Amino acid sequence: MELGLSGKVALVTGASRGIGAAICVELAREGMDICLVARDEVKMREVAAGLSNASVQTHVYAADLRAPDAGDKAVAAAIAAFGRLDLIVNNAGATKRADFFTLTEDDWQDGFALKFHGYVRMTRAAWPHLRASKGSVVNIVGIGSRAGAAEFTIGGSVNVAILNYTKAMADIGVEHGVRVNAINPGLIETDRFTRNIERTMHDRSLSREDAVKHLLVSHKTTRVGRPDEIGALTAFLASEKADFIQGAIIDIDGGATRSL
Repeated sequence: MELGLSGKVALVTGASRGIGAAICVELAREGMDICLVARDEVKMREVAAGLSNASVQTHVYAADLRAPDAGDKAVAAAIAAFGRLDLIVNNAGATKRADFFTLTEDDWQDGFALKFHGYVRMTRAAWPHLRASKGSVVNIVGIGSRAGAAEFTIGGSVNVAILNYTKAMADIGVEHGVRVNAINPGLIETDRFTRNIERTMHDRSLSREDAVKHLLVSHKTTRVGRPDEIGALTAFLASEKADFIQGAIIDIDGGATRSL
């Protein structure tokens, strides 16, 4: 599908691997220039070098988004490199899974610092440029926001906060001409999913094959999702074909989420 994104500029956080890297691939395929932001500069350069569209330009900016000024600096780097900004994809941020009573104050502070506050700061820094370009924000969140889970108290809490924040910014965006939406990925083939398998193998004394089956059964899905499927949806949401989609929270999880 021709999405009309050629020549526009995206900033993608968490761009060094997994879903973030796949989003970069899909946006580049549609012709967008991309500012990649993450902590691992070497990995980001590998992602940038592997983009299939040779006509797009990339800029790599290494940053720890826990830092209060990281959002401002990353956006400034994107503007310096490309002169405009049409899309922010907030994707960086893993939160610690563990028994609630073993989680420390630092664990909670870290979970909110990187994912929630990182999303807020990046959006705030980019907003004037997105207003100028009539651009959009896509927040990558997670279906862990949909129901409480004993081992996911930090992640679930952070994700719920981001969903509410998405709705609030979409309300502002109606007046300012900026579209804000969220994607909730389910089980996706990433390093995080691999760690989930390993944890399940350890906790339940299962083989890898049986651990995967257990996760699929527990989610009542037939397969694991691919990062490029998240990338394709992100590209669509950034395009004019999604112009009437505002404040949406879209689950892409193979049907795992059954709540309203």
